[in-house]
Amino acid sequence: MVSCTVSKKIPVDQVDLDALKAWIKAQALDLGFSDCVIAKPDTQHELARLKEYLKRGYHGDMKFLEENLEKRADPTLLIPNTKSVICVRMNYLVSSPKARYVPFEPNSAIIARYARGRDYHKIMRGRLKTLATRIKEKVGEFESRPFADSAPVFEKSLAESAGMGWTGKHTLLINKKSGSFFVLGELFSSLELPFDEPTTAHCGSCTACIDICPTQAIVEPYMLDARKCIAYLTIEYKGIIAEKLRKAIGNRVFGCDDCQLICPWNSFAKKAVIDDFNPRHSLDNTSLLALWQWDETTFLERTEGSPLRRTGYQSFKRNIAIGLGNAPYSAQIVAQLQHGKSCHHDDIVNVHIDWAIAQQLQQQAQ
Repeated sequence: MVSCTVSKKIPVDQVDLDALKAWIKAQALDLGFSDCVIAKPDTQHELARLKEYLKRGYHGDMKFLEENLEKRADPTLLIPNTKSVICVRMNYLVSSPKARYVPFEPNSAIIARYARGRDYHKIMRGRLKTLATRIKEKVGEFESRPFADSAPVFEKSLAESAGMGWTGKHTLLINKKSGSFFVLGELFSSLELPFDEPTTAHCGSCTACIDICPTQAIVEPYMLDARKCIAYLTIEYKGIIAEKLRKAIGNRVFGCDDCQLICPWNSFAKKAVIDDFNPRHSLDNTSLLALWQWDETTFLERTEGSPLRRTGYQSFKRNIAIGLGNAPYSAQIVAQLQHGKSCHHDDIVNVHIDWAIAQQLQQQAQ
């Protein structure tokens, strides 16, 4: 992370702040960011919603969300002397999916599109550091710190307050010209830059994301129960997934894009302009059985620098086992699952293997 000690305050009367703001935005685009807005370091209005979310227990095992509430609401408590937040986003689609369509390919292993290439957190922070360096070269020393889903920061709220988009009913940020297939990052700054204004919301009466959610995790507009969300279950949650949710998970082994794929605004989704999001190891077109063959050494080798590393090997195998149980009956699948019982999996994985074998045999009997 960048942390610069201020030697002297930038003389405001010598800097055209509007011109500097426009220049910073141009530099951000040059570095591969898809958009850049300047936000006021104040997200107090988001605190009540988070407290209600926590009260309902919708955060599941993500106990870190219970911490540092005041710092989330006031970025200046997190990074003192923050006067503005430079918010950026980065498109991550490599190819444009068919509009308003969720494909059904039950033998494929579905991995969320953001996670098929390099870990975006590293890309984002690296380029934000470069942006900070460029600004220093132009105006002199200032304090800055880059973030990418890496601290108690209301990322969406900051970006939304400065007009990058609006929060959709699926709780993701939507941009009118680019949809929602993008990731966010922030550069906390001591520069007194002019703030951008919020935009208007355009979901209207549409409930496509709510209706399509396989597990009905969007319990009401703008409120998500993570305990039902496939992204949470396959990435963050490490335990035994409730049987009532396993069928709905289908063949999604890391994350879920359904609520985005069905969203009308993603008809306007833009593709990535950098190569880092290009799929590794054919993760955009691989089968459940192919991933089932990965041992732990292979998993660690092929997920180096990848978001997939976050789930861990055992949870990765748990997720694939669920997918295999939901796949059309195949004697090969049953054999591979039974072989998996003799491998060094933990008890949690074995519970899901047993379930998957039972599901396959039940299909055979029908």
